[in-house]
Parts: sequence; structure tokens; C-alpha cells
Amino acid sequence: MGRGEEVTPGVAAAARRPMPLDADGGESAIRVAHVAKTFGAAPGVRALEAVDFAVPRGQFVSILGPSGCGKSTLLRIIAGLMRPDPGGEVQVQGHRQTGVSDDIGVVFQTHNMLPWETVEANIRLAAEVRNLPAADIDARVEALLGVLKLEKFRRNYPHELSGGMRQRAALGQILVLRPQILLLDEPFGALDALTRDQLNVELLRLWQEVRKTVVLITHSIPEAIFLSDRVLVMSERPGRVIDDIRIDLPRPRDPRSTKERVEFGHYVVRLGQLMGVE
Repeated sequence: MGRGEEVTPGVAAAARRPMPLDADGGESAIRVAHVAKTFGAAPGVRALEAVDFAVPRGQFVSILGPSGCGKSTLLRIIAGLMRPDPGGEVQVQGHRQTGVSDDIGVVFQTHNMLPWETVEANIRLAAEVRNLPAADIDARVEALLGVLKLEKFRRNYPHELSGGMRQRAALGQILVLRPQILLLDEPFGALDALTRDQLNVELLRLWQEVRKTVVLITHSIPEAIFLSDRVLVMSERPGRVIDDIRIDLPRPRDPRSTKERVEFGHYVVRLGQLMGVE
């Protein structure tokens, strides 16, 4: 919290409540407890208000909400890139989050590939910066190029790739570090609808292979339903979780059969109503 900001009585009281549990009371990969965020001097702009939820290990969770409701701010707080207001807490893999953690990888909407390096060199970069053994890096990159379907493009440069390929390579930059948790901030938001749908399938296939814990920020209701085990719906600013919808659709999922199911349409209607879509 910046100088001059205050903790509201509600947040102070919330800080005395226990951390949220999974539905079965089990251990979580992520726990968010009473997280609020205010920007600027008092009274400031209240971006988040008393956000509470838990994500079990290996679960895929999407967060939906109107623009400006604090979704990306929340993701940055979970990633350790930003601190919540006093009274709020985030736990990652059972430990209090106090800064950037090796357990977490973050993929943003805009890729961070170096234009003068090849796909393979870009994917290797973070592991090399961390001085991982060269043999380990070789093995990880070789496996990832196959998983990401980029073997034939390993020596290409970013400008020679399609938007979808660049985003797959951006995922590779994070996955080479083998984080336990992936935070995705609308990674496909700038792509055309067809490419986005194709990458949703690739992301789901990738998740089913590596089974990481995933939290995805998205504005797309169908995308959230197709990919997720749960969808958290946030309110207008200050953002808070107003509903937690479990997506009870069979896996593995493919776009045609999943979206043709009656239940899929019911989820679209329910989430649309929560989002204010008539």
C-alpha cells in the first residue's frame, strides 16, 4: 500500500479470518485471503476488495470479469510482482508469497521474445540465465519443441512466425523452467478468433500432458468454459469474487463435441447473466 493509504475496517476484520480452503479442505497450490489493492494516495483508487479463493494443485481456473475490475492486478499479486494492501495474503505451494517465486511462471498478452534470437534460443534463455546445466536445458528444450509443435521452426526468428506460433513459443519460455503454477494474462487476446480457438485446443492438450496448476485471465465466456475446471466471476471495480462456478464437463474435451453439449450452453447463459450480458 502506498503512503497515505488506509486499511478499511472490513479488510482489517477480514485479516483475522483463516485462509480459504479447497472445497475438500485439502492442500492448495494457491490461496488468496482477504486481498485488497488501492492505488494512489488516500482515498486512492480501490482496485480489489477482500478477494478470497483457493486453487487445488493441478486445477485449471479461469477468472472472468469486466474491464477494469482488477483481474490483471490480482494476477500480478499472485505472481509476487505486486504487494496487496496490509491485511491480505497470498500463499503459493503452502508458503506465504513475499516476492517473485520459482514456482510460478507468467505469460502475458504480448510475448517477450528477443527478435534477434531464434525460437530455440528464446526458449533456452531463461534457463541459461539461471545457470541450469546445459544437458538439462538441451533435454527440456527438445521435449518442449515437440510438445509445442515447433520442431520445424526451431531456427526461425520471431518475425517469421505466425501470432499463434509466437504465443506457443512464449509458453515454452516459461515451461522450460518447469514452474508448478502457470498464470496466463489473456495470452491469446490479441489473436484472431480462429487462431485463438486453435490455441485453446493446444493449451488444453498441453495442460493435460504436464498437469500444472493454471490460472487464466480472459474476457471470453466460451474460452473459460471450454478450458476450465472452475470459473471465478469478478464484480465491477473494486473487484471481488461474486461467484465460483464449477464446470462439470467431461475431459478430454474437443471444441465440437464439448460446445454441442446442452450443459455448455447452460454455462454460457449463466456466466453471461453474471457478466451482465443480456
